[in-house]
Amino acid sequence: MLFPVIRTNNDWLDNAFNDFFSDNALSRMNATAPAVNVKVNENGYVMEVAVPGIKKEFCRVNIDDKGNLEIAIENKLEHKEEEKKEHYLRREFSYSNYQQSYVLPDDVDREKISAKVLDGVLEIALPRVRKEEQKVQRNIEIK
Repeated sequence: MLFPVIRTNNDWLDNAFNDFFSDNALSRMNATAPAVNVKVNENGYVMEVAVPGIKKEFCRVNIDDKGNLEIAIENKLEHKEEEKKEHYLRREFSYSNYQQSYVLPDDVDREKISAKVLDGVLEIALPRVRKEEQKVQRNIEIK
């Protein structure tokens, strides 16, 4: 099972206070996390992350230095010069940024993880290590 990484810090009250009053707190309050599905099949796991309207260039998937799966999505509206024939009365498209880390199961082959974006879904294939490739438990002789 994949689990989001949770911040474990004894100074949670200080962090909550600082996070709330940081410069980008307002943008984070308006941000929502994308929906995530996790499926399991005979080959491994498949994560599906809802990214409607997001191009693959704005998605990043990698393994961090702790071995966790990190997903980052950036959506930015580029302001182009528009003809002045019409103007917006209300405009809600804007920049948003999402980043989440997930603890991977031990049986995931981290070297063979792949990802693609198709029809508004970021699909991440997390293949399992085959049983014959898994490390065998053994006793080590002490000299």
